[in-house]
Amino acid sequence: MAKQRVGRQLSSARAAFRHASSVARYSNGLRSASTLPSDRGSSAPLTLLVIGDPAAGYLKPLAGLPQETHVVVSRDLDRLQAAAPDADVILNADFRDPSLLAEIFPRATRVRWVHALSAGVEKLISREIAASSVAMTNGRGLFTIGLAEWIVGAMVYFAYDFRRLIRSQEAGRWDSFEHDRLYGRTLGIIGYGAIGRAAAERTRVFGMRILALRRNGTPNAMVDAAVDAVYPRDRIREMLAECDYAAITAPLTAETRGMLGAAEIAAMKTSAVIINVGRGPVVDEAALIRALESGKLRGAALDVFETEPLPAGHPFYARENVLLSSHTADRVPGSRTRAVEFFMRNFEHFRAGEPLENIVDKHAGY
Repeated sequence: MAKQRVGRQLSSARAAFRHASSVARYSNGLRSASTLPSDRGSSAPLTLLVIGDPAAGYLKPLAGLPQETHVVVSRDLDRLQAAAPDADVILNADFRDPSLLAEIFPRATRVRWVHALSAGVEKLISREIAASSVAMTNGRGLFTIGLAEWIVGAMVYFAYDFRRLIRSQEAGRWDSFEHDRLYGRTLGIIGYGAIGRAAAERTRVFGMRILALRRNGTPNAMVDAAVDAVYPRDRIREMLAECDYAAITAPLTAETRGMLGAAEIAAMKTSAVIINVGRGPVVDEAALIRALESGKLRGAALDVFETEPLPAGHPFYARENVLLSSHTADRVPGSRTRAVEFFMRNFEHFRAGEPLENIVDKHAGY
């Protein structure tokens, strides 16, 4: 009887311990439940290693994970490395330091799936990750609305010369002038994926002509109702020559790096505007600066850059024909929370042995 009472007490203590651990789910180290090796076997609960700030509000949806899931949340390299060997799943929830994933991945000998909250993964795919059989997914398609609206906003900004409006208002000067409009103008989208499609849908209502460049595009093939024509990669200059606005939404790969160089920019109208919400290195920044300074290009709206943060004193800061934001075009309310909720949905797929959504081609880079 005494042994039975002791056994019941131990079981009750263990249950209370698990409950307390699930309530205090986020810490700088391991969840307490992960210190119960006797619970782990062939049917052991999954261990999730989260690279991120335990205090980040957008990680709150992780509290909805199955209670038996072992969770580690940290940005401390030593603690991440200590937890890596037990991780079944790694969630990269850090938008600042891509090196943490590369550092811990070689130690994650039992990991089967890596998910990135971000859409861009080019800085996360290390040689070890690319060479492994570990599945990788990302937040592709989750940040499209903010980026698409930013593209529209940039076009309106230049068409109606908002820079001049603001300058005149600040000077207290009544300034009556003629401006452009979007109706009848042509937008070319370089990299017609989810972001490009969202931009096309929102631009169509302005009565604009929409062109799209796709890696596997067939000339004049219809992609969807929002697009007037599609161009393949080798006809980019031909497409750019028709554009009043060129929006870059392509990911960064070996193929897209430097895609818009001096020759491509020279093919554009001097009244044209380049808009980049994809990745900075897709554009040759030196060639872009020369075109902006010489008047061979009307302007540029840039959310991404070759080097981020953009260094102090960079020419882009001083140019009145540049609209600049600090890689924040997709930072709309709730965007990161929605990205975590998408991970949660994928986590259920993973637990059930079902196909994961948003599989990354690790060799293509997106």
